[in-house]
Formats: sequence, structure tokens, C-alpha cells
Amino acid sequence: SGVPKGTATLQFHMIDLQVPSYNHGGGTIPYKGQSTIACGALNNYSPPSPPSGSHSYQVTVTAFGAGNSNLGSATYTREFPEKK
Repeated sequence: SGVPKGTATLQFHMIDLQVPSYNHGGGTIPYKGQSTIACGALNNYSPPSPPSGSHSYQVTVTAFGAGNSNLGSATYTREFPEKK
């Protein structure tokens, strides 16, 4: 939700805050108003897999418009595995 008007693509990038040097990658997808992303849509993505315990993962989503103009971004952080 909250995708800026005029968005043509969404770019995703994830980092492990405890091991920021590990590249979890992400990817870019075309945006046509959808509210979900199909499983496997991010072809350069390595899911969370902490070696032990729980790690904090930060995901940044950037919206790009026509001509690859940056329309804005949002970032969130989540623990994995989630604490119960």
C-alpha cells in the first residue's frame, strides 16, 4: 500500500543488520497496481537464513516512475525467525 502515483517499477533490497556484508539481493518488478508479489518474482533474492538465533532483516522498497525517476522509498525491519 502507499505506492506513489506514476510508479512503473518497484525495486526491493534486503540486508541482514547483523551481517550487512552478506548480500541478500532483491530485484525489480513492473508495477501495475497489484497488491501482492508472486512467489519467485524477485530473481536475485536470497531469503532470510540466520546461521543461529534471530537476526534483524531490513527491506527497502523504492518506487520508480517513467524515465527511472525515483518517486520515493520505504524501509521496514523484521526479526527472523519471529519471536513468539
